[in-house]
Amino acid sequence: MKKLFRFIKRLFYFSIICSGILIAGLYYYIEYELPDIDALNTVQLQVPLQIFTQDGKLIAEYGEKRRIPIPYNQIPKQLINAVLATEDQRYFQHPGIDIPGLFRASIKLIATGKKQEGGSTITMQVARSFYLSRNKTFGRKLREILLALKINHRLSKEKILELYLNKIFLGARAYGVEAASEVYFGKTLNELSLDQYAMLAGLPKAPSALNPITNPIAAKKRRDHVLYRMYELHYIDLKAFQTAVKAPINAHYHELQTEIKAPYVGELVRQQLEQMYGDSIYTDGFKVYTTVNSKLQNDANRALRNKLIAYDQRHGYRGPEQNLGAPDLNHLEQWETLLERIPVLNALEPAAVVDMTEQSVVALRANGSMITIPWEGLSWARRQINADYLGRIPSKASDILALGDVIRVFQTNDGWRLSQNPKAEAAFVSLNPENGGILALVGGFDFQKSKFNRVTNATLQPGSSFKPIIYSAALDKGFTLATIINDAPIVVENPNDNSLWRPQNNEKKFYGPTRLRDALIHSRNLVSIRVLDLIGIPYAVSFAQRFGFLPSQLPSSLSLSLGTAQVTPLQMATAFAVFANGGFRVVPYAIDNIRNSQGKVIYQAKPLTACINCPETLQDNSHAPRAISAQNAFLITSVLRDVIQHGTAQQARTLQRNDLAGKTGTTQNQHDAWFAGYNSNIVGVAWLGFDQPQSLHEYGTQAALPMWMDFMQTALKNQPEHPLELPPGIVSVRIDPLTGKRAAANDPVGTFEYFMTPYVPDEDKSTMPTQDANNVSDQSSDNPEVY
Repeated sequence: MKKLFRFIKRLFYFSIICSGILIAGLYYYIEYELPDIDALNTVQLQVPLQIFTQDGKLIAEYGEKRRIPIPYNQIPKQLINAVLATEDQRYFQHPGIDIPGLFRASIKLIATGKKQEGGSTITMQVARSFYLSRNKTFGRKLREILLALKINHRLSKEKILELYLNKIFLGARAYGVEAASEVYFGKTLNELSLDQYAMLAGLPKAPSALNPITNPIAAKKRRDHVLYRMYELHYIDLKAFQTAVKAPINAHYHELQTEIKAPYVGELVRQQLEQMYGDSIYTDGFKVYTTVNSKLQNDANRALRNKLIAYDQRHGYRGPEQNLGAPDLNHLEQWETLLERIPVLNALEPAAVVDMTEQSVVALRANGSMITIPWEGLSWARRQINADYLGRIPSKASDILALGDVIRVFQTNDGWRLSQNPKAEAAFVSLNPENGGILALVGGFDFQKSKFNRVTNATLQPGSSFKPIIYSAALDKGFTLATIINDAPIVVENPNDNSLWRPQNNEKKFYGPTRLRDALIHSRNLVSIRVLDLIGIPYAVSFAQRFGFLPSQLPSSLSLSLGTAQVTPLQMATAFAVFANGGFRVVPYAIDNIRNSQGKVIYQAKPLTACINCPETLQDNSHAPRAISAQNAFLITSVLRDVIQHGTAQQARTLQRNDLAGKTGTTQNQHDAWFAGYNSNIVGVAWLGFDQPQSLHEYGTQAALPMWMDFMQTALKNQPEHPLELPPGIVSVRIDPLTGKRAAANDPVGTFEYFMTPYVPDEDKSTMPTQDANNVSDQSSDNPEVY
């Protein structure tokens, strides 16, 4: 008996020692071998990149996972109750593991001989999702239990639940309850009803099988189970339960709703961020605020869309996209399905003609609704025979369309209109001339149709819109706006093949001796060529680089004066910003600041700004460098204002502003149409053309200027005018308009002209800086000058 007692006593001590060793071992393992739990306090969940306008409107989101982390105190109590009722009803009582639940899971394992999911608390699921694999092994389950104990010890219950509800996958690319709320219901969490909270709470068990969009019957059964559990646990009363279970399944997939249409801006910024930070931008939760103004972006979108469609319609109707045959009530559902597969391009919807009267058409939309297009929306559609000819003016709907035609339609304030996808393309960009911030950017008609950004990537000939740079170079060389150059025939020999180039003015006329101001106002080609020849091509190429152009873009030939450089619309906007801000070269930029997932600013743009009132000699790292003198910028702006008041852009006078300046541009064979214009607060550049060069059969005045006007009309609404202020060193002098020489005060034909102080003419002194220039002005129009 004593031996037995001693054995039991030894066994007892041995058990205590073993238990102590086991506990010490477990403590060591939990503390030092398991992952550091403290990291969960500052865990970085994978959150997509978001890009916003300057005023906080969402432009785009990039990333595989849709997740919107929210703190515990912003999660609705009803959703928390729904989750606890179905996932872990003793959550706030147990130490991270539910021993009765684990015991039940163990009994099932013994009874069936199979490993099954069961007994997992929310804390254990957090441990698994952050630290463990999905492999179902005993070793992993043990680590899961130990991690849950450690997590429960280190973190508050609220923090653990917050991690769970933000981390968990809920189907349809939605991670976390806030993202799932927007994906399934198109609402934020605090806008949902009880039945919708129950729907979300039921998803973690099987996000795909219980998806309310793809499997509404199973989803409703699971939702009702969650609601019953809430009722059982007294989270809701009988009336709330009965009301909620009667609610229909109202989930639909909701695409991310951007607040502003600026996909070309979004892609531009995404590419820049990828260069700065690499692929981590898609998961680190960056919020990027751009320089884009949402109102101006909307203005640019509308202007480009409306004026490109207007250009396209001026050149006739090319016919339907296809014909589906005679309409039949039995086939309309098939037609709807086919229309759904055709993408909507910039609000141009596909539709099928199902009926018509003499001067109206009834069409079926992809959503099954019927619309009527009145004659006002049809009558424009003269048949396009080819690029040069249109058919007769239609008098009835059947002259234009047939039953079964698949067409494009869009809605205006005056009703529905027939349209078509434009073959031409367009681009528009607006800058803040003070610092180069991009205020609006549209890189093409539709991003879905073409992701190519024509503002930043299309190298195009600017045509006559480049002439102000040549004339600015001439002013820098000592020419004046009163300098007389002969507008007369020119023949240029090509030494490589002995061919001859005979440039002409657009009007196919010669105007004789012409002041530089008039030559630029009316875009005289022959004067521009002579000016470039007089100042020298190498000098002009070097001077143009002050505006941001590269030598490789600038041909070393006289054709440069007519705009045969290869430039982008963004470069043209940057160049015209020099004139708008008084002579400073600013650098265009789109990213204003970047914030990390905690809201901390990790990047802030510090653009070099134009310092209009600074001394010419000031060297300051915070200010943009001078490209041209304030006097030079003033003189060019005074001429470009006259382009609108008296020259090739007189249409813009309808804006009824006196502070606008700009220049039209048309390239050879009318391949490209431009207008670049500004006032002291904003620069805008419009381009219209074909991606594969062909003639527009229109000039910049007709094709591009209306787009710029449409933008400026709304962009400058209620904005005060800015008078042109004379900088120091500029004087106004009466001159003889025929000779450019100074005129007497009582000269009846005299006109006033601005001059830089060193180049004010005397009464008998020519305004030409060189004798060579005088020789050019003396050339007869009957004897073409040969270069």
